[in-house]
Amino acid sequence: MTDLETLGKNAREAAYSLVKYSKSDKNRALANAAEALREHCDEILQANRRDLDNGRSSGMSQGILDRLMLNKERIDGMADAILDVTRLPDPIGEVLSEDIRPNGLKIVKKRVPIGVIGIIYEARPNVTSDAFALTFKSSNAVILKGGSDAIHSNMAIAGVLRKALKDSGFNENAIQLIEATDHETTQAFMKMHDCVDVLIPRGSRRLIEAVVKNASVPVIETGAGNCHIFLDETADVNKAVPIVFNAKTQRIGVCNACESFVADRTVLPTVLVPVIRKLQERNVTCYADPESLAVLRAATDLHQELIQPATEEDFGTEYLDYKISVKTVGSVEEAIQHINHYSTKHSESIITENPDHAARFLNEVDSACVYWNASTRFTDGGQFGFGAEIGISTAKLHARGPMGLKELTTSKYEITGNGQIRK
Repeated sequence: MTDLETLGKNAREAAYSLVKYSKSDKNRALANAAEALREHCDEILQANRRDLDNGRSSGMSQGILDRLMLNKERIDGMADAILDVTRLPDPIGEVLSEDIRPNGLKIVKKRVPIGVIGIIYEARPNVTSDAFALTFKSSNAVILKGGSDAIHSNMAIAGVLRKALKDSGFNENAIQLIEATDHETTQAFMKMHDCVDVLIPRGSRRLIEAVVKNASVPVIETGAGNCHIFLDETADVNKAVPIVFNAKTQRIGVCNACESFVADRTVLPTVLVPVIRKLQERNVTCYADPESLAVLRAATDLHQELIQPATEEDFGTEYLDYKISVKTVGSVEEAIQHINHYSTKHSESIITENPDHAARFLNEVDSACVYWNASTRFTDGGQFGFGAEIGISTAKLHARGPMGLKELTTSKYEITGNGQIRK
């Protein structure tokens, strides 16, 4: 088992050291780290090929392989995301409130780092660099625990980032990777409450639930993405087709991909059928409830082998695959009820030209991100202007939605007096 106690001690020391550095110091180190990723692209890709070969041999799904796969473009994207973080304001030291009490005490509330952040994640090697950039810019140290499926990629990326930190004059232990992949190490990591201030899990629903259930360290729950798009009675087919196609097929292995339609029965032939026709260009299998199934079966130009009856389980499934479910409803109220029941509280969208229906949807759907006439794929720290992201929180305490720099901070009070004593 990895010596977690040593990792925790090193992380705490690194976290204490980071608070003394200026924004320009941190940005310089981040820029060096971004350049180092580009310089070491070939060795990172070589490590990633080992993970991909192992994944294919073990029968890994196409969606997970997509999450795992790196290429030069994606590594450039990782480097660009780090540079994006350098262009963001530094949240540390921001004055949140200031008050002078009647007795003359000056009370200032400031934004400060959380300290040591632990991240448990699966087949997403880009998380290694994204997490580093955001935690470092917000003056936190990070301990990363990736899965066995991406271990070689993660080790290569973390090694490059640690060397870049050291070469920039920083404590390289501001980022540490737990290289052991056994279950016992993961369980022990989740109980390091003396060394780790918060845990953030990223991955499947099973992983997230396991961390929430077993951790003694406080957890910010990030959500699996059973994301919905509702085709309302006034949905414009010219908007619906490209929006759904993008939300479902641009990348199937991500948590903000659309996994389920909800369709008003009045638009089944006029909007749903064209949407499914477009999705069949990517061989998306549609699991339809009885009412939508009948309409889709009647469309003779559709590939019927890609249209199957839905089970109750389909409505709550995050496929991460070329699959989608369809539920027919008779009103916006019914759509909202269905979504609130089956959603993982991540991202939902309504396609409608009715502003009253849109307002109801945006107000009453209980998810972190709700959209009107737009793809759910925008639920992303980079798209929201946060640079990278540490995860997408579906919890309601501390942070919700894409988590950027500010979500990796807490606050403390600085009180200045002139000899006051309490009477």
